[in-house]
Amino acid sequence: MSELGQRVNEAQEEALEQQAYLVRFLLGHTLVPLAGRTFLRGVLPTRDAVRVVTGAADAQVGPASVAYEIPLLDDDDEPVTAPLVLGWTRTLAVGTPPGSDASVMGMALVRVDTDTLEPAPPPLADQALRVLHTLAWPFVEAPPNPALCGFLFTGPDSMRLYLAVEESDGLIAADVRLTGALTALLAALPSLVCEKERWAPDTADPHCSHTVDLTAW
Repeated sequence: MSELGQRVNEAQEEALEQQAYLVRFLLGHTLVPLAGRTFLRGVLPTRDAVRVVTGAADAQVGPASVAYEIPLLDDDDEPVTAPLVLGWTRTLAVGTPPGSDASVMGMALVRVDTDTLEPAPPPLADQALRVLHTLAWPFVEAPPNPALCGFLFTGPDSMRLYLAVEESDGLIAADVRLTGALTALLAALPSLVCEKERWAPDTADPHCSHTVDLTAW
């Protein structure tokens, strides 16, 4: 592999690690409103950024949701922290979303200029959750495999999981239902998403290379 190719691969791996870190942190904030009646509905991985999706608690993927694209690195090329991403998202969730001519998967896409945006200060509930997460889910040297790099609530009882599968040239999006035999599904998920015969293209979703439909599993 050329030196340039190696640098590209290293940058991609660092981006995936950063996206997985942001997802782990933001998962705990899907159950309470960010502001008013606006909830965190997803975190979509894309090149050099994450797209934080907000909407009502029961919002479907479409015009009722907004995707805010936030760069993974700051002006000094340092990775942005998850509390900062959450603070920016809380600020954006207050009031009317900025206008945008861009869209993704039927949602308005707003590219965020973090230089001009003040993050909302964390409420005490955020601080308490951070303490509990640190103690309950301590950092481990070997992260989960495949890594969860994004998620999106797609319906009242369904969601899409974006997973970094080594055998794929991009992320695999697994569609799952939240009802049924979840324990069995979660145990089998790492092997199911690696079965290439299950992979299918999805031209409507730019955040993955293939999808796997596990809603009937």
